[in-house]
Amino acid sequence: MSREFAGKEMRAVGIREPGAPEVLQAVSVPVPEPGESEVLIEVHAAGVNRPDVLQRLGMYPVPADADPLPGLEVAGEVVAAGAKACRWQAGDKVMALCHGGGYAEYCRVNEGHCLAVPANLSMVEAAAIPETCFTVWHNVFMRAGLYAGETLLVHGGSSGIGTTAIQLAKANGASVITTAGTDEKCDFCKDLGADHAINYRAADWEQVVADLTHGAGVDLVLDMVAGPYMQRNMNVLGRDGRYVIIAFLKGPKAELDMRQVLGKRLTITGSTLRPQTTAEKAAIAADLEQHVLPLFATGTVRPIIHSTFPLAEAAQAHALMESSKHMGKIVLEIA
Repeated sequence: MSREFAGKEMRAVGIREPGAPEVLQAVSVPVPEPGESEVLIEVHAAGVNRPDVLQRLGMYPVPADADPLPGLEVAGEVVAAGAKACRWQAGDKVMALCHGGGYAEYCRVNEGHCLAVPANLSMVEAAAIPETCFTVWHNVFMRAGLYAGETLLVHGGSSGIGTTAIQLAKANGASVITTAGTDEKCDFCKDLGADHAINYRAADWEQVVADLTHGAGVDLVLDMVAGPYMQRNMNVLGRDGRYVIIAFLKGPKAELDMRQVLGKRLTITGSTLRPQTTAEKAAIAADLEQHVLPLFATGTVRPIIHSTFPLAEAAQAHALMESSKHMGKIVLEIA
């Protein structure tokens, strides 16, 4: 590592013990040393995500090779590089998927997990991109193969994942139906391009989807809810439908009638991002660079920011996320 950073301390946010947002605390820790294929990023902004909340609660185990500090996505400037890292130079502005450690002034990241920040985006906007784009693109497009002319059902359309999925699906010629918990959130989703938005507290979303598709069903479901939604999602899928599960906000278990899998030739798939190998994450990044970054550069797709907080107010950012009152992403700014 550069002599400039050797022995230097940095501000960060750590987790004192599993618990409520207040267990997040300011800490001073050494600036991390990048590995041979890593770069060191001076962090300008860091995205806040549900896995950060789960980690704080003690429900999202940290992999042995990961930084124990929370934070899975950052945007900033490259300031140092490992011996074999040659893609990025000091001064390059990047946004990156990080293996923990994002809630800090500096973060080390594999060079293959970084993407150039489009010139039209701020660092706050860039920090809102990696985690959601890696997740949505990998699951909806690379794994489940959504293509033009198909219909996607997205649950939680006003979330960071939902806003990304709506925009990417529309940009690639698909129709989008989404669910959300208030009329305001439904209007927000339609403003982003959703063809239909269903307030699940005011209507039976399963019946509405059936009516909208004239009984044919949707081609793909992106589900973060699971639990009681699982059978209902299978019910609304059409022939050769794909059911993609990326989280279990209502639990990982359900009793399912699996005859639909055979009768409608359904595919059930999904993944979680953090346990993917270094090479697998780099492959997703390469696909994003080719297919998704141009959409951000032209403004066809844009990061949706609900609010920002200074690093010292990470607890308030987590409290907002847990309230589910936000529409879009929550971002920490590192001054």
